[in-house]
Amino acid sequence: MLDVIGKSRNIDLFWEVLQEIGRCQLVTPKTYVVGVKTLASARELKKCVGVFHLMNEYGYGYSVDVLNKVVESLCRSKLVEEAEHVVLKLKDWVKPNEVTYRWLIYGFCDVGDVIEASKIWNLMVDEGFEPDIASIEIMIETLFKNNRYVEALKVFQSVRVNRMSELGVSTYRLVINWLCKKGKLGESYLLFEEMEKRGIKADNLTLGSITYGLMSRGRVMEAYRVVEGVENPDTSVYHGMIKGLLKLKRASEATEVFREMIKRGCEPIMHT
Repeated sequence: MLDVIGKSRNIDLFWEVLQEIGRCQLVTPKTYVVGVKTLASARELKKCVGVFHLMNEYGYGYSVDVLNKVVESLCRSKLVEEAEHVVLKLKDWVKPNEVTYRWLIYGFCDVGDVIEASKIWNLMVDEGFEPDIASIEIMIETLFKNNRYVEALKVFQSVRVNRMSELGVSTYRLVINWLCKKGKLGESYLLFEEMEKRGIKADNLTLGSITYGLMSRGRVMEAYRVVEGVENPDTSVYHGMIKGLLKLKRASEATEVFREMIKRGCEPIMHT
């Protein structure tokens, strides 16, 4: 029922229903999520914070777990500014934890606001929390997308220096992919070799990026050798080859690779 009333955008009625739910002791975490998300969508920021104070009056104490559910929902809906407002206004009652900050970083990165994401990152570190690998990866990717390559690589390098044991295939794949797009083949290949030395097996997405990087720089034979070493090449590997060959204007060769891909049962993707 709360969902339906929320969609009507009748905020006065919506608030009355929230009060009634509290009085009847029917509050669940979903009540907070629906309540705050509806009010945030209507830019009722004061009431967004008020939901937590209201439910506290009815015996539902302040909870960081509930706050994090609300923040997650808002950030997934691109309402990250509203989420940040709620977190900051509730700080005296609910102390945010690493999960709270992680979702805010995700939210700002998701809308492409790398400046605000960086501010949250710094605030998180200042409060003694360490960004997890997922947060690090989304920050690196957002910096790359915003053409801030030097900063992206600085973040990656700091992880390599201080938390090397936590680096896995997903982080390497991300950085290698962007380095190949930028034409930094030497740097990407060094990371590829570092993976191998550390015993981290490159997945096909990573190998596809390396293949494209080699092809696009005219190192065709090396690219073919990489592909020959792949146990089960899939669409991502073939796509890297085809894209690289087309860049070299070797259309007939790209067509042969495409036929080989189909023969092996790999479904072409839109970009192929």
